[in-house]
Amino acid sequence: MENINTFDNYIMEKQIQNKKVLITGGAGFIGSNLCEALLEQGNQVTCLDNFLTGKRENISAFLNNDLFSLIEGDIRDLSTCMNATKGIDIILHQAALGSIPRSINDPHTTNNINVGGFLNMLDAAKTNEVKRFVYASSSSVYGTDNHIPKQEEFTGTPLSPYAVSKKTNELYASVYASLHNMEIIGLRYFNVFGKRQDPNGVYAAAIPKFIELLLKGESPVIYGDGEQSRDFTYISNVIQANQLAALCDYSTLQDKIFNVACGQKISVNELIRIIKEIIAPYFPDVVHVFPKHEIPRKGDIPLSIASLKNIQEKLQFVPVCDVHKGLELTVNWFFKEHNNK
Repeated sequence: MENINTFDNYIMEKQIQNKKVLITGGAGFIGSNLCEALLEQGNQVTCLDNFLTGKRENISAFLNNDLFSLIEGDIRDLSTCMNATKGIDIILHQAALGSIPRSINDPHTTNNINVGGFLNMLDAAKTNEVKRFVYASSSSVYGTDNHIPKQEEFTGTPLSPYAVSKKTNELYASVYASLHNMEIIGLRYFNVFGKRQDPNGVYAAAIPKFIELLLKGESPVIYGDGEQSRDFTYISNVIQANQLAALCDYSTLQDKIFNVACGQKISVNELIRIIKEIIAPYFPDVVHVFPKHEIPRKGDIPLSIASLKNIQEKLQFVPVCDVHKGLELTVNWFFKEHNNK
């Protein structure tokens, strides 16, 4: 398969450079990609991770880089957060316990990490006077809202404890920004995918699980009829959005929360078709592999597509990689990983 380096092909117009950046959850899927990009741009990067869901192999390539440092710790511990934020210019807060089904099965741990840990990070950032705090929110906060596309000013009732935790983050962020004159920006991620995303386990995200199974000639599981649609978002777009949020003129912003997506609606059935099409030249038998359907999962939103109006106007965000190209890059990465096992 074609060897494509995403950061060579998609150059960000605005880049964080020569800064001290703390990335919480830096050994996770999104966090490790942020670490990689910011190290390449010459920043001093500190990764804070407890390795509950993050993986050491995600950051192993960075450990000998003099610009990289690892703090193995938990955001649920306030003293760890205080120590990690000392001397930091920018925080990119990615640490969270993901997965809607997991939050339904274990709401207490989701709340303790996603809400309690977030509050600790806000307190630490306030105490140590960190200049800019950018955090990961989620499209799950839209819940029962029926607007299509999803607009930042309209949110419905959350449908899962995970969604509640992310909505609570947004409320705390607004209060801290107002009370303590902090510069805080939230990014509502829409179904992010890309290299290093974990395909294994009960709570694995759909795209890496689909790719891994199809590469093995096994049938992926679709919950429901597959006509539910998502705004699948390649990781390079998330990296760009974090940098724009970290570097923008905060004084010009009225709203401090932005959708991060591609603005493309794709059904799960269509997603499977595209992945099979990409894999087929290398594994022709994949055309005979079909998904299995099971009952819909609780807490899932049936239709999710983002309005990009605010982030385009306020942060000058333009998706750097569309869904199809992102899937090609992701399948390429998993293909190499699959062959190396």
